[in-house]
Amino acid sequence: IICINMSHSHQSDESGKTAFQHSVDLSIDFIAGANGAVAGVYVGQPLDTVKVKMQTFPAVYGNAVRCFMQTLRKDGVARGLYAGTVPALAANVAENSILFAAYGACQKSVASLLGTSVERMRPTHNALAGSMAAVFSSLALCPTELVKCRLQALREQLEAGKAPKGVDIATVGPWSLTRQIFREEGIRGFFRGLLPTFGREVPGYFFFFGGYELSRAAMTPKGGNKDKIGPVKTALAGGIGGVALWTAIFPFDVLKSRMQIASEGQVASMRALFMEILRKEGVTALYAGLSPTIVRTFFASGALFVAYEWTKKVMHAAAGF
Repeated sequence: IICINMSHSHQSDESGKTAFQHSVDLSIDFIAGANGAVAGVYVGQPLDTVKVKMQTFPAVYGNAVRCFMQTLRKDGVARGLYAGTVPALAANVAENSILFAAYGACQKSVASLLGTSVERMRPTHNALAGSMAAVFSSLALCPTELVKCRLQALREQLEAGKAPKGVDIATVGPWSLTRQIFREEGIRGFFRGLLPTFGREVPGYFFFFGGYELSRAAMTPKGGNKDKIGPVKTALAGGIGGVALWTAIFPFDVLKSRMQIASEGQVASMRALFMEILRKEGVTALYAGLSPTIVRTFFASGALFVAYEWTKKVMHAAAGF
């Protein structure tokens, strides 16, 4: 993470920070993003499982409540609602640590191009920085989210006869599934769905950070500091950012989930899959699972940003700047 030449750590730039302080900023953003990710996963995982099941097998469940209750009854909490938690943690920690580290760096780049400071950037400028940062985080997210989605939709795949041979829902775990994917599909198998992941993440994080920063600015008293609005308002702003993200890009997430749970040889191109869904299931299938996603993301994104901002505050205080 700390990749700036330390021999120049005594020199400061136009922001008044030395190269060493910038490298510490990057490390703090990385750790804060990871802590925020852990909080978000544990808050939102049950409804994320419901989302994936409804996206990939929309005909099986009539609504989110029925999906939630059937999953709880058949598979319980640990192997049902919290299925895929380990890869979800891996995915979200990898994504958000890289995302927030890149976000801080991209904010500085955008501010430099605009001839202003990060503190004076408009919400749209922060949104642009978030969109740029998502390019980097998508590469870390795709492989781990693929494993998560397959674990979450495993029962439905088995019942539909689409699961790989020899898979047992009672014994399969993230590590055994990872080994199986590598053995049967190679490294490329982990990046199935990368194109729709880019299609989801890059515009999505424009709305995510834009919604968050715009909400924070709106809730900051005139002349006040948006970094001091408190955890409740921070959680509310984070929830609004999360809802903005998922409402804008949900069809891409449906395509990504369908592509990632498909077995080898069953995968269509993103365009072909999109047209097939429209032809066979209609446009509503592209929004299957949106309701639990909106509920999940409001609370999960709120928890993520509270943990992120709190970690940054504590670590900056410890660093002395």
